[in-house]
Amino acid sequence: MAEAAAALAEGFRGEILVPGDAGYDAARAVWNAAVDRRPELIARCTGVADVLLAVAVAREHGLPAGVRGAGHGLAGLGTCDGGLLIDLSRLTGVRVDPARRLARAQPGVTWGAFDHETQAFGLATTGAPYSGAGIAGATLGGGVGWLARAYGLTCDNLVEADVVTADGRLLTASAAAHPELFAGLRGGGGNFGVVTSFTYRLHRVGPHVLCGALYVPVELLAPTLAAVRDFMADAPDGLTVGVEFGRPRGVPRLPDRTALRIGLCWSGRADRGREAVAPLRALPGVVADTVQTRPYALWQRMLDADRGPGAGNYGRSEFLSVLDGAAIDRLAARVAAMPGPQARLQLAFLGGAVARVGPDDTAYTHRTAPYLLNAVGRWTDGPARPQVEWARECWEAMRPFSSGGAYVNLMGQEGQARVVEAYGLAKYERLVALKDRYDPANLFRFNQNIRPSG
Repeated sequence: MAEAAAALAEGFRGEILVPGDAGYDAARAVWNAAVDRRPELIARCTGVADVLLAVAVAREHGLPAGVRGAGHGLAGLGTCDGGLLIDLSRLTGVRVDPARRLARAQPGVTWGAFDHETQAFGLATTGAPYSGAGIAGATLGGGVGWLARAYGLTCDNLVEADVVTADGRLLTASAAAHPELFAGLRGGGGNFGVVTSFTYRLHRVGPHVLCGALYVPVELLAPTLAAVRDFMADAPDGLTVGVEFGRPRGVPRLPDRTALRIGLCWSGRADRGREAVAPLRALPGVVADTVQTRPYALWQRMLDADRGPGAGNYGRSEFLSVLDGAAIDRLAARVAAMPGPQARLQLAFLGGAVARVGPDDTAYTHRTAPYLLNAVGRWTDGPARPQVEWARECWEAMRPFSSGGAYVNLMGQEGQARVVEAYGLAKYERLVALKDRYDPANLFRFNQNIRPSG
């Protein structure tokens, strides 16, 4: 390892850290405090030249390479045990081209920073609904957010990407150049190289949008969720809705009680949006209604509370194809068994533009699944076990209603069979062929790993 560190130091402009150095523990820490891993060497890159050198050193010294963007993610894959961690968190540049409605951003950028830049021109693209999440992980895994039904996933809005491959090349992948690699990057995670730049298509959004939440007591869970399901079956694409079950903050009529939070965002004109969401606002039992026009960037931050770094997290997710009475009853039972105020159960309604992308156009696979379920246990003190067991039991209870797959961005360390499920066997085999082409030695293995065939 000393030889690798010396080789890196010869031309590296950024900071190099090894165990025992000041700043090493902070550099290896990630959003999920349940993850505690120790790389042998951390390369904090300042630009593409540093990335090229770090990849070369890892390859030549036989070190597996982990890659960190903003360091956010359930599985904690922004760090690693052993190997060389290529830290991109200091690459935070964003350049917006308002005339062409494009934005070019580096991999250390968070969605909060990205939205800040694009909203200066009344533009946005689909991003994770938490401002501290990084653009890199969200894009490479798919990217579900408040604009998804209107404009597709984050990866659907990726126009091109600069990629450092395992053999040390810098490629620009797009629909026109290296199209197979480009398709693999859009949902295939960090398996095929280190992305040093993302270029996104932007859309006219805001700067104010009609958005907010409706709160309903948990006693009305079954009829309310059934009503939302029926409404969303024919809802216009401009409306994205997500239901969260948990304990809301700042709702006087629901003090310290589990409730349904129906979050919604309309991406078009507010007057048309008010008409579109009126049936939801008229649901029986709504005790609080925060739907109004507000800055889109502010809405993107509304879920930040209680989702920051420093807590342990364990989650399981599943795409669902069925949300009938039996499924709703099982959800209600798991909501009743929540282990504490920080646990949450989320149900995103998909469809719209998400479902109109071809099944083979991107690595992201489950285009026709109408629902995405995510159960997360979270703890800052006390034992982890009740949170972990509850999230796992939620997943097991809802498996009979699955469309047969997992969402890469919401997966923990769940085993190789689960990675295959995320893509389906046929697509997984095509991705293995892509891995064989671009990373046959599996240099980039600290991810939801697509293993090469060799």
